[in-house]
Amino acid sequence: MVLGYSHLDTGAMYRCTALASKKRGIDPNDEAALTAMLDEMKISFDPAGNVYLNNEDVSKQIRENEISMLTSSISAHPKVRERLVALQQQMARDKGFIMDGRDIGTVILPNADVKIFLTATAEDRAKRRYDQLLQMGTVVDFDELLEEIKQRDYNDSHRDIAPLKQAADAILVDTTGNTLEESIALLRELILKKLK
Repeated sequence: MVLGYSHLDTGAMYRCTALASKKRGIDPNDEAALTAMLDEMKISFDPAGNVYLNNEDVSKQIRENEISMLTSSISAHPKVRERLVALQQQMARDKGFIMDGRDIGTVILPNADVKIFLTATAEDRAKRRYDQLLQMGTVVDFDELLEEIKQRDYNDSHRDIAPLKQAADAILVDTTGNTLEESIALLRELILKKLK
């Protein structure tokens, strides 16, 4: 809970779709099967930011490297995006959310009260992810992780449907070199200033 708002990680919804498809053995290129699967899925969040897929806490599972790469492929399907966008917009109608994702300001909530395009170098994001995975007890190769992040950025910014890009009215915030606490303080100040 930040500034009285709940956090809604829309990327986690795509990650849940990727995880569910892996568990069911669905081909990530089979858009029809993925869309049908979404009709049977329930994705929810608790106030602490944990993610639930059909009432199972999958917060850790959806952050695995294999799921990250699978998510990039699955999120490129127009029908998958259409279903999840509708769900995200429905959740956002009540307001009271800080939403993050790669197309929030351009597609999901083009009329959001505050739009921030948050960025950092691929190297910086890889280091953060590497440290996060180590804390979770997962050992990964840093160079491999960095290449996966670069590839995912490329895939997401070059896809035909809802590509990753900064909205014209979004505030660009580069957090390269910042600690988590410094980034939070900076964003908090920007949001409060914008909402005055």
